[in-house]
This record gives sequence, structure tokens and C-alpha cells, in this order.
Amino acid sequence: MSTQSIHLLSPSFPSPRSLSNLPSSSRLLSFNPINLPFPLRRSAFPLSCSCSLSPASPVLASDNGSGSSSVATQASSSAIDVDAVTEAELKENGFRSTRRTKLVCTVGPATCGAEQLEALAVGGMNVARVNMCHGTREWHRNVIRQVRKLNEEKGFAVAVMMDTEGSEIHMGDLGGAPSAKAEDGEIWTFTVRSFDSPLPERTVNVNYDGFTEDVRIGDELLVDGGMARFEVIEKVGPDVKCLCTDPGLLLPRANLTFWRDGSLVRERNALLPTISSKDWLDIDFGIAEGVDFIAVSFVKSAEVVNHLKSYIAARCPGSEIGVIAKIESIDSLRNLEEIIRASDGAMVARGDMGAQILLEQVPAFQQKIVGLCRQLNKPVIVASQLLESMIEYPIPTRAEVADVSEAVRQRADALMLSGESAMGKYPEKALSVLRSVSLRIERWWREEKRTEALELPEVASSFSDRISEEICNSAAKIANNLGVDAVFVYTKTGHMASLLSRCRPDCPIFAFTSSTTVRRRLNLQWGLIPFRLGFSDDMESNLNRTFSLLKARGMIQSGDLVIALSDMLQSIQVMNVP
Repeated sequence: MSTQSIHLLSPSFPSPRSLSNLPSSSRLLSFNPINLPFPLRRSAFPLSCSCSLSPASPVLASDNGSGSSSVATQASSSAIDVDAVTEAELKENGFRSTRRTKLVCTVGPATCGAEQLEALAVGGMNVARVNMCHGTREWHRNVIRQVRKLNEEKGFAVAVMMDTEGSEIHMGDLGGAPSAKAEDGEIWTFTVRSFDSPLPERTVNVNYDGFTEDVRIGDELLVDGGMARFEVIEKVGPDVKCLCTDPGLLLPRANLTFWRDGSLVRERNALLPTISSKDWLDIDFGIAEGVDFIAVSFVKSAEVVNHLKSYIAARCPGSEIGVIAKIESIDSLRNLEEIIRASDGAMVARGDMGAQILLEQVPAFQQKIVGLCRQLNKPVIVASQLLESMIEYPIPTRAEVADVSEAVRQRADALMLSGESAMGKYPEKALSVLRSVSLRIERWWREEKRTEALELPEVASSFSDRISEEICNSAAKIANNLGVDAVFVYTKTGHMASLLSRCRPDCPIFAFTSSTTVRRRLNLQWGLIPFRLGFSDDMESNLNRTFSLLKARGMIQSGDLVIALSDMLQSIQVMNVP
């Protein structure tokens, strides 16, 4: 069979819409790098893909996949599952309207009901976070199961992330009060004593028994990264008397740090285990409930991450729970690259990070972490105080909007609401702000044709993975140069979809997988629209059936230009929807 070789990225290649004017025999472009007569080299391969125009392709006239011999059993062969909100957006506004930046919402007392959770899902929540610092396991179990029920009954694909408490020094639960206000000049008592009766007024429990031994008179005590500040003025047995020097709101289980002569006192924290005995019980709970991600607080080294992943694998063989490393301490910053390499993703926890480094260093470290995660192909979440004022007020400050915009400009995978959605007065409005700002900045990026200076190094660990990586790099370049409407990727594990997300193409990425758990996990990554669809190794049947199902639901139209990839055949195809 003779073929005609062309260079897809050549300036002489026909415009996207002119593909529809080509003869049907030339409309399908296929590429299989396994048959290339030369070795793959990063310097040349992504820039000039040698492709072949195949003769009359039966993909546009097959039997809609009914003859497939090995359709995955995890998804119905006659149905396709897609997030209800995304489907509505595609129908109403088209491909380019879809939001690429994902949104994580912390679920708390303000949002734990079925109606509130559905409102967040409708508003664009991609991942629901449960924070084990607060509430009982039974409370969290109810939230997790409500999210799962919402997915099953309403057609969402919201993933669940469980956040461990960690063993750093923090306050108690304030005797059950939702918060307490510390005013300038007030004397507060921080104590390691336990009380059978309600806490005395202006008294706070501390979880660390050595607290009174470690602090000294004159030390500064920061609550929640500086949301309130105290000066140690007296030590009386198990009690530490402190003068409030910066007023603020105290929240249950808030992190505590103390400074001496302008430096963080961290000797004791360095000796505390990353994963406490309570954390291990919470992790067992998360495994039993089938959460999609476990976020580990105050990670100090890659060893902790590897240990947890081995534990999860032993407790639940075949589990697909992802481990997210929270970067929020000096130790995690010192061992940043090894921690990110070992993890399945990272969170830039700016609140606690800002309590351990100089405030002016936080923006630079945020940009460094976001860039490094992207280079290493790990999803990254920017978290803490994005819209802090919206805990109390219905609109954000302009500075907060600028902060959110910068995270989107840095092309982080996801943004996270904490107190804004957990206990704030306006959780839905806060989510709406994240959504609208993300959409606007993403559109601005495309309209201005912004280019990135970020170099993406090779991350493949095998030759087969290298082929997949090069295919994805090239597909993203082709998509941008041709202005295609969408990239379709058929993936069993989600890896190839992740590689495409890393490239940040201008168009959305439709990720088709037969696994419900893989579909939810992909919902954390930039630009991916995860579908659940049974498919086979026959790409022609897969494409034909996908076109039929999506057209029937009004999500694509004849003439739309798409690129199709597969991690089973390691192939790439460019075509107009018939």
C-alpha cells in the first residue's frame, strides 16, 4: 500500500477547515512512530512529524463499534458518561468555552448537605476535599458517600480528596466553638492541660506536650500562619500566658508556630513524625471509603511518600489512590524535587508555608513548585487564602482576584477553596469567582497567543513511555498550529491523558477511559474532560462509536477537527468529524 508523506507542522499544510475539502481518501492522517526508520530525538521529533495519508479509511463508515471483540467490561458498550455541567457548557458555548483550570472545594459545615454539595458540583467543583483536622470519621463518611451518590444519580465525576491532619503543633478544637476572636491587648492562655469541663475563657489547648518546655518568654506565637499573633509573657506550669499583639480569628485545629529573634523555632517540629498515629487510622478510613486522593500534611522527605504508597498497595492491592504531597514546611522546600518525583501530585499550601518562611518568599516558591510539577508531569494545586475575605463578605478583594489570576497564568492544574467553602457565608459565590476568573484569564492567554518559556524535560522511564511522550508533545503542537477543536485520547490508565495535559494545548482534551476511578482522578488535571466509555483496541470502531454518541448528545458537530490518540496502539490521527 503506497502512502504519501507530509510534514504536519509545515507552513504549507492546509488550514484546519480546508481538510474537509480533501478527498475522503486523504482525510484521515495516521502516525505510528514504532515504524519510523530512525531513532527518536527530542530536538527533531516534536517539530516535524512524518505522517502518512492513508487511503480510504473505513473509520468513517464502520458499524459504530458493535463488532468490537474486546470492549472493556467496566463501561456500557452503548453509553458514554460525561460530567453534566461540562456537557451543558459544550452544547451552549462550544469547545473553546470549557474551563481548563480545575477547582477543589473543602467541604465543611457550610456545604455538607446534599443540596449544598450539588450546588458546588453544578458550580464547577471537580474535587471535594475532606479535612481530617475537623469533624468525626462518621461525619466524613457521610460526606464521601453523598458525593458518590451525587455522581451516580446526577452524572458528575467529582473526585474525593482526604487531607490528613499531620503531626505539627496545632491548637485544639476550641471546646466545640466554630471560632474565637482574639483582640489586641488581651491575655490568652495556651495550655497542654486537658479539661473535662468547658474551656475557661480565652484558653486554647495545644496538642504538643513539650510546648511549655520549648517556648521562652519573649517568643512570638503565630496562629495559622499569622492570622493572629501573640507574645509569650509568662510560663506557669503547663500554661503559657500570651499577649495578643495582632488581633485575628482563631479557628479550631489551627497550626501554631513560634519565632525567636526573627527565626522560626523548628527543632521539635523536625523530630515529630510526618504521619501521626491518628493519621494512620484516618488513612485506613480513607482506603476503606475508596477516596481518590490522600493529601499528606507537612511532608519532609520522599521516604514518607514512598512508605505511604507501599502501605496503600499492601492494604488494598490494585488501589488507584493518588498520594498528594502538601508543600508547607522548610523541610519540604529543601527536599522539593525528590518529594514531587515520589508523589502523584503536590499542593502549594501557602498558609502554613508562609508561617515557616518569609512572606515575601511565598510567591517565588509558588511559581517554582508549579513549574517543577509541570516539568515532572505531576498535577499541582494552589491552595490557602485565595479568597479569604469571602468567608465573611460576598465579593473578594481586588488583590485576591489578582492572586487567583496569577495562579491561572502560572497554569497550575487546580485552585482550592478552604475556609471559603467549608465554613464561609458565601461558598457558592466564592466558587463562582474562581470559575469566572479562570475562564477569563485562560481566554486572555489564548487571545493574546501567549507563549511559554517553560522547558518540558523528558520524563519517560522506558522506551515505550518515551514514544507516548513524544506523541503527546507532537499532538499538542499539531493541535495549536492547526487550531483543532479538541484532542481525543483513549487511555486505560490515564497516563497518556496526563502527558497531554502537561503540554497545555489550546484546545480541550477529551479523555476516554473505561475505569470510573481513573475518570475521577483525571478530573484533577488541567484541561482534561474525562469520559467513561467502553472501548476496544480497534481505533476505527472507537472513533466511529464516539462520534456517534457525542453527536447524538449535541457535544460535537460534523466538520469539527479533532486529533485522536491511543495509549493502546500508541497512534495519532487527525480528522474531521464525519
